[in-house]
Amino acid sequence: MMVAFVATTFFATSCSEDDVSDPINPIGDSKEYHLESVANPDISGTITFMRNDDNSTTVEIDLDGTVGGQTYPAHIHHNSVLETGGIAVALNPVNGETGESTTTLSALDDGSVISYTDLLNFNGYADIHLSDAEMTTLVARADIGGNELTGQSKTYDLHEVDIPEITGIAMFQERKNGGILATISVEPTTDGEMHPAHIHMNTAAETGNIVFTFNPVNGSTGKSMTNMTSWEDGVPLTFQELMDFDGYVDVHKSADDLDTIIAQSDIGQNELTGESITYNLDAIANTDYSGEATFEQRLNGETLITINLDGTMPGEIYPAHIHEGTAAAGTGTITVELNMVNGETGTSRTNVAELDNGGSINYGSLLQYDGYLDVHLSAADILAGDIGSNAI
Repeated sequence: MMVAFVATTFFATSCSEDDVSDPINPIGDSKEYHLESVANPDISGTITFMRNDDNSTTVEIDLDGTVGGQTYPAHIHHNSVLETGGIAVALNPVNGETGESTTTLSALDDGSVISYTDLLNFNGYADIHLSDAEMTTLVARADIGGNELTGQSKTYDLHEVDIPEITGIAMFQERKNGGILATISVEPTTDGEMHPAHIHMNTAAETGNIVFTFNPVNGSTGKSMTNMTSWEDGVPLTFQELMDFDGYVDVHKSADDLDTIIAQSDIGQNELTGESITYNLDAIANTDYSGEATFEQRLNGETLITINLDGTMPGEIYPAHIHEGTAAAGTGTITVELNMVNGETGTSRTNVAELDNGGSINYGSLLQYDGYLDVHLSAADILAGDIGSNAI
């Protein structure tokens, strides 16, 4: 419920004497934020900033679901909801009978002057509490100012890796101040477990060093939320820079078992475009083997090559290469050494951006390449398939 603004309603203690005596009138500029439910799903609403003719701000809170006879303390805090922070300014409490609160302010509680424009860029959030006696119980909250989400976002699917059937998403949302709200959701997870998560350099097929650490995924909820403003080394980070980054996301089993990866996704320029081609691999030395090689295009033009084989043996590894010429000739020079096929999984993944001699080769060039792919059992070829211009 929203009521008309009354210029002479309550003033925050941070207002100056001039604020009280001079006429204050809204001039039409306003900004509304949605207050999301926290402890009580029935309570939600809006907080609206309205610009006055002296550049002070009237803050109106309008909540649904409040209880008559009760008052709900309200504050603007420093930082984002995820980071939390101290109280920047105390607002007049919400009246449970009406669900409303009105405060006019021109300064923070420490005396720092803050204008309407400053508030729209403020690094803060609004909290509404259950009561003076239960300040730790939050009923509604919202990121405000520079922490507002712009609506720009990117979601990546997280794929299972070492533990079957664990999947999820990693979503990145841009804030007005250029920061990023990162949300990781994984399922299924187990109550009481915590799963470390990071951004690494390079592609998942290549692996690389950690460049950002997320808040761990909580096994009880399957979620992690992190405010991102800089890389691990302190260098500032923006949403657009992340969208162009050469990296990948890993979610790990536990802090004591980082080698076990439960979910993973390439991100940024390494994202797959959806363009792909699959080549059959025909048995040579042993008819018990069969398989295929899939080439997938990345945003940056590089190629993810995934080999999937049937008939491999646990404990064995199978060398794989791209050669010049055709599979029928079978004597072409190796031009790209691929990651070996793991006999346990029958899978190999390799990021290909150049030939072994240093010459660049992109996805489009590979589709026209005069070559074939071989998988070996030690020195003997077991599977081969023409690729590029030689494929039928």
